[in-house]
Amino acid sequence: NIVSFIVFLAPGPTFYKIYKRKSSEGFQAIPYLVALFSAGLLLYYAYLKKNAYLIVSINGIGCVIELVYISLFLFYAPRKSQILTGWLMLLVVGALGMVMIFSCLFAKGTERVMIVGWICAVINVAVFAAPLSIMRQVIRTKSVEFMPFTLSLFLTLCATMWFFYGFFKKDFYIALPNVLGFLFGVVQMLLYFVYKDSNKKDIKELLELEEAAKSKGVEISIKIEGNTDKALHSVEKAFPYCGNQEMTKAKILK
Repeated sequence: NIVSFIVFLAPGPTFYKIYKRKSSEGFQAIPYLVALFSAGLLLYYAYLKKNAYLIVSINGIGCVIELVYISLFLFYAPRKSQILTGWLMLLVVGALGMVMIFSCLFAKGTERVMIVGWICAVINVAVFAAPLSIMRQVIRTKSVEFMPFTLSLFLTLCATMWFFYGFFKKDFYIALPNVLGFLFGVVQMLLYFVYKDSNKKDIKELLELEEAAKSKGVEISIKIEGNTDKALHSVEKAFPYCGNQEMTKAKILK
């Protein structure tokens, strides 16, 4: 529960950035809506299962945290984004309500627990599969800028602990999805170690290119932000002929 609490707090710096900018433009509320849906389902599952106090406590806290995140997002979001997020919020609440109504009307006792348990397992698998897009971006850009190591580490620890919790409690609806969470977490950490020095290498290449351009009488100013791989490509494209004396000054801003 302590590790899960830390994971729930992980987006804190993002929302501090939104608060400082007074705008959530460029960010998406979908991850927090999915997290709210997952925590709400697990809360209902724990209620049906009975005596699952650890699941109740952490997911109750998780629901509150995600609601705070979504509220902050809505407060600082543009009008169009507010409307879209509002509709998605209604969809999340409606989906939770449908699961509760369906399970109450068409199942009883252990069968109800089984149905909700399988739904929770499927949703958790989808949540654990979400970082695939980030992993693809890391491989494509050779940059770990948007995949912090500490977050990957805590997600892996969280998945490991909940796996053993489910294993010892013989609750395989909790244990099985966390096997996938552990595997994805390990892959993320491996990718981090593979590509963690790529940014430094790209910056070195940019500085060497700048020195080479200056030696040919070309003055350039490079501001390095974000994806240095794209910045390097922009510089190379801009200086196909560094010896051209007609190009006296060029500024590449990324």
